[in-house]
Amino acid sequence: MNRLSLFLLLRKNNRLSYRRSPAFEQSVVAQVMLYLGAGFMVVYLIMLGTILAMSANESGHPGLLISVLPIFLLIDFGMRFMVQQTPAVLVTPYLLLPLPRLSVIEHFLVSSLLSGYNLMWLSLFLPYCVVIFFGGAEFLATLGVLISGMLLVLVNSQWYLLMRTLIGRSLLWWALPIVVYGGYLVPMLLSDNNATCDAVLDFFVKVGSSGWMSLVALSLLLLFFTINRALQFRFAYEEVANMQKKESDMKRVFNFAFLDRFGQIGEYLKLEIKSIMRNKAVRSRVIMSLTLIIVLSVLVAYTDIYDSFMMRNFWCYYCFALYGMTTLVKIMAPEGNYIDLLLVHRENILALLRAKYYFHVAILIVPLLIMTPAVIEGKFTWLMMLAYITTTSGLLYGTLFQLAVYNKQTIPLNQKITGKGNVENGLQMIIEMVAMFLPLVSVTVLLLVFDETTAYLIMIAVGVVCTLTHPWWLRNIYMRMMRRKYENLDGFRATR
Repeated sequence: MNRLSLFLLLRKNNRLSYRRSPAFEQSVVAQVMLYLGAGFMVVYLIMLGTILAMSANESGHPGLLISVLPIFLLIDFGMRFMVQQTPAVLVTPYLLLPLPRLSVIEHFLVSSLLSGYNLMWLSLFLPYCVVIFFGGAEFLATLGVLISGMLLVLVNSQWYLLMRTLIGRSLLWWALPIVVYGGYLVPMLLSDNNATCDAVLDFFVKVGSSGWMSLVALSLLLLFFTINRALQFRFAYEEVANMQKKESDMKRVFNFAFLDRFGQIGEYLKLEIKSIMRNKAVRSRVIMSLTLIIVLSVLVAYTDIYDSFMMRNFWCYYCFALYGMTTLVKIMAPEGNYIDLLLVHRENILALLRAKYYFHVAILIVPLLIMTPAVIEGKFTWLMMLAYITTTSGLLYGTLFQLAVYNKQTIPLNQKITGKGNVENGLQMIIEMVAMFLPLVSVTVLLLVFDETTAYLIMIAVGVVCTLTHPWWLRNIYMRMMRRKYENLDGFRATR
């Protein structure tokens, strides 16, 4: 079997495995939503490409787009966490078959390069190149911008695969993309001397339309492709062959005896805490959430980046809501590993839901303490903080807990690079978007009718009511879960 035949066969198998997935119907809904989002993004990129091209024509620098491209690549890097899986996840079923294994890895790497998501970035580069060409730019310079831009996007895709694989092994690898992207952005954000920013921009403007940029981008693409080819095969094979070093035995056992007084709910609170301490997949979500909260709080408190009224409201709410949106969107998915045991006794699930709610309300103290410097610096007010903490504990959590009724995909407790991909379904994505933007829309509407203080007081009142009524809406969620019990059980078992 030659490489082309193998490529076509693996592509066909990948599509069939997607259609045979137990979550196919949910994935279809998510796919439709992704297509709608992609359509809006294409229109937005066309508009940005045209605006930047007009600025390039006025300044006489066809390489202007390349000078600001690192900002787009940073956004692209973050978006790929939602739309792109690593080849190591997809290659697992083929490692034990009589196939050239490195060729299988190469297939999935090439497929990632030829994905529709990468091609979507042409909607930024093509309008830009067309406008600057008819605006007087030379043909070779225009072609250089187009080729360099697309090659840099492809480099970014391979860079993402490399970082995603390494981050799966250790969260310390997050330092590398922070240094790479921060090396471009930090001098511009923190420098009081415009000469520094101008020097950086001028360098990229000059080389952006030259053949040297294309050669550098092509060299980086080949380098990252080669590294990914070797690294992803090695890590995937190590996991499948059980060759990884085992973690050291637990030296100390925490009993959390103070929770014994709360009975069954106390036991589930212990389970929630120990799940974070012992399970890598769960722990990584917590660490990432708290790290982002710290970074955002420092940026808001000590820089002028987010000084507008709406941006301060957005980040104040987001710092409180981030942990819940990260963990509760997958609510019951970790428990899918042992859901059969939880269903043995009556109302076990209700006690678990209550324990989860109390834990997530208690964890709001952490962002409250982290964001105190922003209050001291005058960026936030205590009334604003109280409004968003009650909105999070009441309205947001009440919305996200509804997903417990519909989530039926198990996620591994200890995430592996060869684990199954757990793409969010359409309902999860809708609830996430509603949870993220509904409070901001609400406060905007309230501010149009009332003053700022009255708007926050109304938000506090709504949040407190939703928080105090949690026993009723949690029981409603439990009753609806029991009506879908067997359907959800089938989903959890099929995705273990």
